[in-house]
Amino acid sequence: MAKFTDSITISIRAGHGGPGAVSFRREKYIPKGGPDGGDGGVGGDVVIESDRRYYNLSHLHKERQYRAENGKPGAGRNRHGGDGMDLRIAVPPGTEVIDAVSGALLADLAEEGAQCIAASGGIGGKGNAHFRTATFQTPRFAQDGMPGDERQITLNLKLIADVGLVGLPNSGKSTLLSRLTNARPKIADYPFTTLTPNLGIVQHDDSTYKIADIPGIIEGAHRGHGLGLSFLQHIERVRIILYLIDITGEDLAYNYRLLQSELETYKESLARKEHIVVLTKTDLVGPEKIEERMRLFQGPVIPVSSVTGENLEALLSALDSCMEKENAS
Repeated sequence: MAKFTDSITISIRAGHGGPGAVSFRREKYIPKGGPDGGDGGVGGDVVIESDRRYYNLSHLHKERQYRAENGKPGAGRNRHGGDGMDLRIAVPPGTEVIDAVSGALLADLAEEGAQCIAASGGIGGKGNAHFRTATFQTPRFAQDGMPGDERQITLNLKLIADVGLVGLPNSGKSTLLSRLTNARPKIADYPFTTLTPNLGIVQHDDSTYKIADIPGIIEGAHRGHGLGLSFLQHIERVRIILYLIDITGEDLAYNYRLLQSELETYKESLARKEHIVVLTKTDLVGPEKIEERMRLFQGPVIPVSSVTGENLEALLSALDSCMEKENAS
């Protein structure tokens, strides 16, 4: 299986414009016809286009240089050269296109089918027919085509999902995702089982939305500790956050504050998103402990067990309500 890639830098070059032609009419009874060299064609563009068939950028990992087709040269009888074919590079929706040198954002391809011209093809050179004048009847030169744009770009993927699962390592995110959706993430009882984002589709009643399971946060994630930065960029676009707290943990309130703090430090708006606290692994404690620990939190709190399925229907109903609220706003 190809390695998950969410950021990659590639070199791109648009096509060179085709050269203009030097040509003169040669017809019967017209031994010294005028210039009739056609123009060269325009070089092809390099177009970056979002395509939902792609989930990450691993298909670009091996080939790092991309070049569009050059424009064709002009020809006699005022025939213009054909334009070079555009080179289209497919990326998953949610990909940012960034100039690797200046850091400028060229495009944010958030929607399916969105595209941008990352490098424009050079214009074709003019043929010698353009340079004929009343005093200069036989120009024996033409223009070369112009070079196409050449640059390095960084493609940076930020997953597009409606709901993001946020939690410390081994808080039960992957297990919950597998129960709520059609996703089948790797699941094991040790930290950092999830090393790459996983997406699943929820279909509940009349609602359909995407849930993203992201590598777990540790303290200092916003500074790149652990898997932090590779996680946090993928949570930026979600509309609802589920804070998953292991009910068997030592200090649940602290864990919740830690998660919110890391999100807020990375990007202030993340901590203000609509959210639900989900207490996981409730099959490992008794009812009194569940009630006691629910009282540690303000706002919506739902205790669930992904093993027994307890309260998963209640969680889905709460998500449906949140999605309706978000859609109406």
